[in-house]
Parts: sequence; C-alpha cells; structure tokens
Amino acid sequence: EVRSIHWAVNETPAEVTNLPTTLLWGDEAIEEVLCGLRFRVRPNAFLQTNTAMAERLYALAGEFGALTGGETVYDLYCGIGTIGLTLASRALTVWGVEVLEESVACALENADLNGISNAAFFAGETADALAELRERAGDPELIVVDPPRAGLSNKAVRRLGRLEAPRIVYVSCNPTTLAGNVKELAASWGYELERVRPVDMFPHTPHVESVALLTRT
Repeated sequence: EVRSIHWAVNETPAEVTNLPTTLLWGDEAIEEVLCGLRFRVRPNAFLQTNTAMAERLYALAGEFGALTGGETVYDLYCGIGTIGLTLASRALTVWGVEVLEESVACALENADLNGISNAAFFAGETADALAELRERAGDPELIVVDPPRAGLSNKAVRRLGRLEAPRIVYVSCNPTTLAGNVKELAASWGYELERVRPVDMFPHTPHVESVALLTRT
C-alpha cells in the first residue's frame, strides 16, 4: 500500500543521503510496528527494510544485553530509537545519540507515541557526544552501538573504551569493520568477545547483519 510520495533531487552524480524532500501526496510519515511498539518514520530517517528480521535482530540485542531493570543504557547511532525503545522496559534509563536530526526527532516522537518516559535522545556525532552524555547520564552498565558500514572510527573506539562499560552489544552490518573494532577494543581496552551471531537480514545476497557481545575482562 502506498501511503505517501516524497520528492528529492540529487544534483550530483554520486549517491547522496539526507537530501531535502518535498511531500507530494499522502502522509508526512509512515508507521511500522516492531516488537510490539509503534515507530513513525520519515524519508531521511533510517529503518531496517526487512522488518520481520529486524525484530529478530532487536531480540538478540536484548538477549545479549541481559538487562535486569536497574541499568543505564547508552544507545549509540540510535536512528529512530528502535533498539533503545525496545530495551527501555528492561532498563532504568536509555540515552540515545544519533547524528541525523530527523532521526532524533522521530526517536523522540516514537518514545512519546509508545508512552516511554525513561528514554532520551540527542543529536550529535557519537564520538564527540560521549563526554557530555556521561556528565548527563552517569556511567553506563550497557552500551549498544549500531554504526554504519564503515564501523566505529578510531576516535569513537577510544572514547567508547574509556567509558569502561561492563558490556557492549555491537550491532553490525559489515563483518570486516566489526572484526577490526572488536580487535581494537580487546587489545587496548580489555574487552573480550563472548558471543556473536549472524542475522540473515538480506537473503540471497552477500550481506549479513551480526550481533556481538563484548564484556570487560
């Protein structure tokens, strides 16, 4: 079912994301239900295209996170809040950071849409926002990261390591950058890779999502 039509113009030969859009017809945003929660999505916000497998992906993140209700959770590269909001009922607080302001606006709207009051979301570059986030939220017991295909930058890995969170759940769309980031977190920051599980998000293609659990030794 077509719910809306948005128009965007790319004036360069390269692939470009986050272009300004014009609503030509229909609803400003569409809505999806994942893990029993409602999520509103706008054109420049990110949502996994295979929503059935996304539910399995988020369930794995929750399983690996092993929350008991009293934890502070950082949700880094949080997008529209899908992972953080699915974890919120099992955490004390969830704090999300995302570079795209439209995604942050969706995350805040989605928290309100689902009556979730223990989650907050902020716009900013993850590596640069961690110091301020720590001042606001305190030390995290769990950090969830879901970076783009390029993985975590060297600066992000360093600042993540300095937080010394007991557990990191790493959701990855690129096994190569996942391996490099895990190697650095293990070698320099005392983390151990406990579990990793692939999720066949894109059947019949070479692409795979993975969920990894790292704990401090």
